[in-house]
Amino acid sequence: MTNWLLMYQFRPFEVWAHQAQVNTCLIIKSGAMTAASDSTNTHVITLGGGCFWCTEAVFARVKGVLRVTPGYCNGHTLNPTYAQVCEGDTGHNEVVRVVYDPRVIGLRELLEIFFVIHDPTTLNRQGNDVGTQYRSGIYVSQAADREVAQQVLNEVNGALSGRVVTELQDLHHFTEAEDYHHDYFERNPHQGYCAFVVAPKVQKFLHTFANWVKHD
Repeated sequence: MTNWLLMYQFRPFEVWAHQAQVNTCLIIKSGAMTAASDSTNTHVITLGGGCFWCTEAVFARVKGVLRVTPGYCNGHTLNPTYAQVCEGDTGHNEVVRVVYDPRVIGLRELLEIFFVIHDPTTLNRQGNDVGTQYRSGIYVSQAADREVAQQVLNEVNGALSGRVVTELQDLHHFTEAEDYHHDYFERNPHQGYCAFVVAPKVQKFLHTFANWVKHD
């Protein structure tokens, strides 16, 4: 098995949930938002791993990530609203657009984090969130990114006995989500969904990838 896959900590969800409840204040402090860098040496990857409140909260804490924007992509309508996406008729996925500095962190490392903090084996579902808008997906804009993503995807699929359902597609029809979705976990840490669903994912990232946690 590829070495990084040995880092998987398949601990019961309840363990992460309990730790997240105990350490909510610590989690919040570790997630200070980072303003967009003026650097021209940036890359972008768009990821769908369930509710974008979860993925945004995790990637906002990753060293080398400059900006995380929640939104919708790869559907068949233009400029959908959250309500329309939730109805399940637009074909769009809830995603985060991750802008990062490749001099600090590479796409492979971002994808390793991505596959650890969500379940890539459940079709159109993450936990109790069900619908095509919660599907697992990697959306690329460059051929080089597709090559890296396919390699990591193959490794994960092999480790999980061919059960991975993550789609790998070219990015199209990205629409930024409404303002109230931005930094949702940071602004609503004690809201029920944030406390019991988002926080455990953040906690898992902090424990599993301590060397990639942003400290600023």
